[in-house]
Amino acid sequence: MTGTLPTAVTQELGPDELLQAYRTMRTIRDFEERVHEEFAGGDIPGFVHLYAGEEASATGVCSHLDERDAIASTHRGHGHCIAKGVDVRAMMAEIYGKSTGSCRGKGGSMHIADLSKGMLGANGIVGGGPPLICGRALAAKQLGTGGVAVAFFGDGASNQGTTLESMNLASIWNLPVIFVAENNGYAEATSSTWSVATDDIADRAAAFGMPGVIVDGFDFFAVYEAAGEAIARAREGGGPTLIEVKFTRYFGHFEGDQQLYRGDEVAQARDKLDCLKRFRGRVTETGQLTNDQLDAVDVEVAKLIDEAVVEAKAAPKPGPADLLTDVYVSY
Repeated sequence: MTGTLPTAVTQELGPDELLQAYRTMRTIRDFEERVHEEFAGGDIPGFVHLYAGEEASATGVCSHLDERDAIASTHRGHGHCIAKGVDVRAMMAEIYGKSTGSCRGKGGSMHIADLSKGMLGANGIVGGGPPLICGRALAAKQLGTGGVAVAFFGDGASNQGTTLESMNLASIWNLPVIFVAENNGYAEATSSTWSVATDDIADRAAAFGMPGVIVDGFDFFAVYEAAGEAIARAREGGGPTLIEVKFTRYFGHFEGDQQLYRGDEVAQARDKLDCLKRFRGRVTETGQLTNDQLDAVDVEVAKLIDEAVVEAKAAPKPGPADLLTDVYVSY
């Protein structure tokens, strides 16, 4: 499934839903652009891996999810967090390592989590998310909640045994799992054309007896449709699906990556393929939203991000007394 979808797909979403989808993508973009700027100032500890350019994937998938559902993320997890409803102010504080952060300042960029939102965590372990998601999906199936579990992973993790074993397990047990392979073309600095044995990661789905779908990751509506079908099927007992989302990340693998392995592909993507531009063009062309409505969202989101940064910088750091808190759970 690639390219532009019929207008009917757009029409499935009402004005409020479209505005929310745009707000989510705009929040992810502005959050990441600001973290990019702030990291350069030297105040953010550790590494950050930015999701800018990939907003349509997290938003298109998570638009179908509710409180029953859970996701597991990657080291590039800010977009997934925002799309699943994690508080932006708490996220920014977490990235700054502050006690007001979503993990009390102990997780940082690569380990943001909020279990109350069904966000099981970003993960520095490549391929670490799929096994967690199988466990969550098994629980949903056994308890009969109707919940689904989504594992986001990259082209690098598509080669990990943990991911392949999870796909096999999900099929054997007919689990309500959606595997979302976010293929931005690179495993760190290595092109996926060198590191992945198939042209399309989605082709691997057949080996595990599940549907495999390829979507244009610059098109929110393409992702939304594919994810909607897969999630509905999973809720109804139809088992897992592998969705490959293809796009381009706008920044390097990590902040500081000089990206000497890339040409002008980022500039071309920003100019001609950008998901926010395409979304705006689609909904204004159909008359469902106006540029004024979308501009108002831009202003609101910019204000939110500014406030989040100010609050994060002013917040206290965890103290010595916090060293052993939130480490173990008592049952």
